[in-house]
Order: sequence, then structure tokens, then C-alpha cells
Amino acid sequence: MNNPVISVQNVDAHYGERQVLFDVNLDVMPGEIVVIMGGSGSGKSTLLKHLLGLQVPTSGSILVHGKSLHDVSKKELKQLRKKMGVAFQGGALLSSLTVAENVSLPLEYNTDLDQNTIDIMVRLKLELMNLGGFGHLMPAELSGGMLKRAGLARAVIMDPNVLFFDEPSAGLDPVTSVELDELILKLRDAMNITMVIVTHELDSAFKIADRIMVLLDGKVVQVGTVEEIKRSDDERIQNLINRRPRSNQLHGDAYLQRLVNGEGEK
Repeated sequence: MNNPVISVQNVDAHYGERQVLFDVNLDVMPGEIVVIMGGSGSGKSTLLKHLLGLQVPTSGSILVHGKSLHDVSKKELKQLRKKMGVAFQGGALLSSLTVAENVSLPLEYNTDLDQNTIDIMVRLKLELMNLGGFGHLMPAELSGGMLKRAGLARAVIMDPNVLFFDEPSAGLDPVTSVELDELILKLRDAMNITMVIVTHELDSAFKIADRIMVLLDGKVVQVGTVEEIKRSDDERIQNLINRRPRSNQLHGDAYLQRLVNGEGEK
């Protein structure tokens, strides 16, 4: 049986005195696409930062390839991160560099490859993202979808075996969003990459996910296949996927009473 590529074990997290993640557990298997889904403020982005080793949990542990992100040396952490790619929400390209120069950055900083080899690898990845012939352009000359694909090319330039996405479809029109979903699936199959994707886009999540983790108020409500999530009898999940408000608005007197009593304060 394969061991999980990523293992989140009993993770709690705080910002100051406020707890934002509560006993989160998740195993991500090789070649799997796991989508982390939840409403605004549910803890998705916080969990992603912990998965990248950018934040240390209050308690619990996060293992990547069997090694704790927070118990390894700086040298070992650097080696682990070379196997991890990150596609940021807005592409996060440097505006002063061409697309090709942006994509080549991880190779420039982390390898001793000669420039000719780097140029070939950059062209290959741009072709994979349907951006062949666009490497000479500046980021400002690209559409939103092209920016996303350029950022994805940079994320996979070092052939990582784990790839993290932050809201890949955010800000895209429906057609471009579908094209990006297809590209994500093609990339997984072509490169056998394990993926963790944070999104609130339901159509995208249901199309690309092998499994979905529903995270609400920092707590794992359910982890399951797309069909299991759709059929869930948990009212909170049904509210999320049917875009229903979580609670009715309070009437004026009740709202005033809540303020007077200090209810709901953290």
C-alpha cells in the first residue's frame, strides 16, 4: 500500500489567542487531486500556509514524503521544497521580467544548469501550458488566463511531485476556467503530480477533485469523493454547495440584545 505524500495530523493553529484550525487531519495519496473547499474565513488559506511550511502549527504535525516540515533542518526543508510547486492565485509573476524569465527563476536559483538547457526546459513547459511563442511578452501583456498558465509553468518547471494551487479559477470567465480545469487534469496525468487545490469554485472542485475536504470555521466537516460530498446529509455542506446562507439574519431587537450581551465575541 502506498504511503501518503502529505499527512496532516491533529493540527491546531492560532493567530494570537484566536484559534483558526481545530484538530485537522488529512492524508493525500500519490497522484491524487484533493480539493480543500469552504467559505470565506473557513481556514483554507491558513491550512495552505501550513502545508507549505510557512507557518508552524500550535500542535500536531505536517509530513511531506514522511518528513515533518517543522522538525527537519533548513537544508532538508529546502530539499523538500524543491519537490513542491506552488501556483499562486494571481500568477504572482514579476512585472519587470518577461514570461520566460519568470518561468526560469526556480532553475536559475536552485540548479547549476547552463542557460541553453534552461531555455529549452522553459520552452517545453510553456508549450505544455499552451503558451508557446509567448515567452518574450511581459506579464502586463497577458490575459488573466494566460497569467494563470504562466504561473503554473513556473510552478512545474522543476518537475515537482507535489503541487499546491491557491484559487486557480478565481477571476476567470467560465470558458477560461473550464480550460484551466482541463489543463490541471492533463498536467496530473502527464507528470503524475499529487495536487492540493484550495478553491471556493464549486464547478471546478467537482470536476477535478478525486476527494474533497470541506473545512468550515477551521474544522473538518467531511472528507470524501465528489459524490459523497454531494450526497452529504450535513446541513452545513448542503448550505455551502447550494449557496444558502448559514443562518437567518437576526431581527433588530435580537441583534441589539446580542450586542449588549457580547455574544459572538472571540
